[in-house]
Amino acid sequence: MKHLLTATLVFASLLGFAQGRLPQERVPQERLSQERLAQIPKGAWKSQEPTGSASTLIVADNYLVIASYSIGNKYFERAEGGPFTMNGDQMTYTPEFNSADSLKIGIPIVFTVTVKDDILTLKYEEAMVWMRVDDATSSPMAGAWHITEKAGEQGELVKIHQEGTRKTLKLLSATRFQWFAIDPAVKGFYATGGGTYTVKDGKYTEKIQFFSKNNNRVGSSLTFDHKLENGRWDHSGKSSDGKPIHEIWEKIQ
Repeated sequence: MKHLLTATLVFASLLGFAQGRLPQERVPQERLSQERLAQIPKGAWKSQEPTGSASTLIVADNYLVIASYSIGNKYFERAEGGPFTMNGDQMTYTPEFNSADSLKIGIPIVFTVTVKDDILTLKYEEAMVWMRVDDATSSPMAGAWHITEKAGEQGELVKIHQEGTRKTLKLLSATRFQWFAIDPAVKGFYATGGGTYTVKDGKYTEKIQFFSKNNNRVGSSLTFDHKLENGRWDHSGKSSDGKPIHEIWEKIQ
């Protein structure tokens, strides 16, 4: 079974790394069990091709997302993501969207996960190797977020009453973000964007490294007023097209 994560070697994690399996060491069974219980690789991971194109992986508590793109050429290639569960060192990942192949949506795939010396290996049909960008275990912004309120016509915050299955999510690690608009029920993919972010002095700033709808946005930065309180992310400012926004985001439980 082919899958974007394993079959499309554009995810350069296989380049230069896949041929070199991580050395195996003999460890006591008790230590091995402890290591396997701690295999959720929270944070951001990357791979890089000599051509300059990149692949990034963000892993939250129960959701992961991947994008492949070129910053220098301002080119978005593909993205996919979905929820996962862990059982020891086995990760069962079920894509909710796949911009390159919608037939893969909803089909679970099981990876064997190994993390050692800031190297993440996901083994299925091939061994994919990723290099750590950041560790999100202690970052307050890290996680999978969804919008719960947004400004109405008069500027007041209005709760969003979810109808249907279309949704917009945003995954953050300690330094990276990726948002995506999808509808898993109809295998719909509508847009995605991502890059790096910083939070300082009440300001949240994103630097865009890819945007599926408009490659000309690559390299630009957006700054928003920011407040995180009791699990509510208050986010306000102007969108990439200059329109005012005020949103409340909360983590998916």
